[in-house]
Amino acid sequence: MPVAFGRPLRHAVFAAALVAALVGSLGAMPAAAAPSSSAVAVLAGGCFWGMEDVFEKLRGVTNVEVGYSGGSRSTAHYDLVSTGTTGHAESVRVTFDPRRISYRTLLDVYFGVAHDPTELNRQGPDDGTQYRSAVFYANQTQRRDAFTEIARLSRSKAYGATIVTQLVPLAAFYPAEAYHQHFADRNPADPYIVTIDDPKVVALRERFPQLLKP
Repeated sequence: MPVAFGRPLRHAVFAAALVAALVGSLGAMPAAAAPSSSAVAVLAGGCFWGMEDVFEKLRGVTNVEVGYSGGSRSTAHYDLVSTGTTGHAESVRVTFDPRRISYRTLLDVYFGVAHDPTELNRQGPDDGTQYRSAVFYANQTQRRDAFTEIARLSRSKAYGATIVTQLVPLAAFYPAEAYHQHFADRNPADPYIVTIDDPKVVALRERFPQLLKP
């Protein structure tokens, strides 16, 4: 004669089965994804030759490309961007390993030595909206980090003028012409490089020696 389980016993058996099922499903769950080994920062701050030269020297940076951000694909050409009417800014796309260097550290270098964030629509001898200071953020984390850094620098009165850096969502980055890529490396004696960009590298070595590649 079959044994009839009472209600308490049935509940206990069901609970045990449910726990076993949950444990089994947890055991089958995939491991948490490892941190990504590659991320991108797009920054604008004057002539892109000097910006590229600075960021290429940082450990954890795997590639730097100069180009244009803020305008359309059809106007992403140097001759057109140079008119200051395209909406583009000369920019750099920095590919980096966030396990070795953080986005916020890149911002430290960007605001500290790569350009002057208080100059509106110009940078040194270069004048026009294409030379503006802008962070083209790829996600809300980058936006928050940039906002926090600007607020910190403003509170500390790190500069003698107001920071005018724009925070703009990244719509697209268009690589510049081949002759602009790695210009400083290929033309170290160019008068512009010697006069305008080399001092930035000197400042980088003085202020952030721990960040330099061997």
